[in-house]
Amino acid sequence: MDYVDGLSLVDGPVVWLAWAAAVAGLAYLLWHAAILRTGFRRTGLARTGFAHTGFAHTGRRPPGAAVAVAAAVTLIAAALVAAVHWFLLYAVPVFPAELPGESLAWSVAGVAALLLWLMRLLGLWGRGGGGPHRWRSSAAATAAFLAVLALSAVQINIYFGLNHTVGDLTGSAVARIQPLEADLTRAAGVPAATGLAHWQAPAHLPDGVIRKAVIPGTVSGFQSRDAYIYLPPAYLSSPRPALPVLVLFSGQPGNPADWLTGGALRSRLDRFAAEHAGVAPVTVVVDPNGSPSGNTLCLDSRIARADTFLARDVPDWINRTLDVDPDPRQWAAGGFSFGGTCAMQMLTRHPDVYTAALAFSSEEEPALAKLRARTIEASFGADTGAFDRLTPLRVMAENRFEGHGVYFAAGDRDPQFTGYMDVLSAAARRAGFSVETHRIANAGHSWDVASGGLPGGLDFLARRWGIAP
Repeated sequence: MDYVDGLSLVDGPVVWLAWAAAVAGLAYLLWHAAILRTGFRRTGLARTGFAHTGFAHTGRRPPGAAVAVAAAVTLIAAALVAAVHWFLLYAVPVFPAELPGESLAWSVAGVAALLLWLMRLLGLWGRGGGGPHRWRSSAAATAAFLAVLALSAVQINIYFGLNHTVGDLTGSAVARIQPLEADLTRAAGVPAATGLAHWQAPAHLPDGVIRKAVIPGTVSGFQSRDAYIYLPPAYLSSPRPALPVLVLFSGQPGNPADWLTGGALRSRLDRFAAEHAGVAPVTVVVDPNGSPSGNTLCLDSRIARADTFLARDVPDWINRTLDVDPDPRQWAAGGFSFGGTCAMQMLTRHPDVYTAALAFSSEEEPALAKLRARTIEASFGADTGAFDRLTPLRVMAENRFEGHGVYFAAGDRDPQFTGYMDVLSAAARRAGFSVETHRIANAGHSWDVASGGLPGGLDFLARRWGIAP
């Protein structure tokens, strides 16, 4: 089972097999669909002698027809994907921004295979033969369709960079994470140093660990999913130093565990700790949404009291439960996509709680839908002023933030979100923030931005925290 869980979904045999099966499956679907195009006609078996196919050839060759069928089906599939995309953006709505072009292109491949399979299912090609032959033909067409669909899913997953292994996809690795033990909490009574300047690293440090816990919405009443906590090697020593804190948020749709899979959080933090004598931030990945499809906008609104949860309940729980530095100058928020937007909201609305942020592929402002009016209607009953007053751009335009810092990153293949980064970073500089911006090479709107940008973001924070010069 460990071997299966460890199989890579982004390179190696699984991807090669997916490509081989999909190419063979698509060839099968196109070749047989071309029969309709080439003028094969149904005949009576007794009259033709084609006992196994039930068709008579009219003289035109299938290969050229297969190209024509492929073109027609691709155009129809592209139109269907575009229509569904528009519907999910403007009619329902489900997404607040356009989906990446790569993911839409692979969706077209899957829909095209679906159309070819439906042609077989509805009897538009391959009618002949009946009996066992018909069953074999239908089963082969279904297998071919599923092969193309599987490759589309594999490639979309590779683009978003969320599930790197089978264990990531099934959740088995995350399911093995243990709850936070009492001896790792402040209540354990392990003496804490007053700060990093007074702490000496022991000769032998343990590895960092990941634990999980439920953070109660004591003040907000918000019900969140499990939070995941990274405790660095220095935290596991005795005495413990009072370590800085990094609070992270995932994208939407999504869940906190996405930082462990797509964000490669543990390996990034372990590497940072190894380079800094076991010191790294105590990192808590929290849930602002309550469900995979939920979207609270990280605001106190008609939807939920998410702002109070993140600015009151979460910091109170961390300070009460873990041995950390309570000084807000040693606290930062961070996140990817929706989570990056949320981090900017926390930093600009609560600069007394979080004094720095890591904003990976942040939106320009919180959003439920592509149409701004829908977001405002759902959250504040069409009160545009109430919504505007809480957006990072508005808050930065009206306040100064000297002594605070923001690290921005976005994929260089993601023009929409690099545009947001440019707007936000310019506003942050005008407001007095210390700002760094980075474009992650060969990355779109994917977890590659978060995992690739986190090392630089940690270095940015380390200089602020006094961990590094």
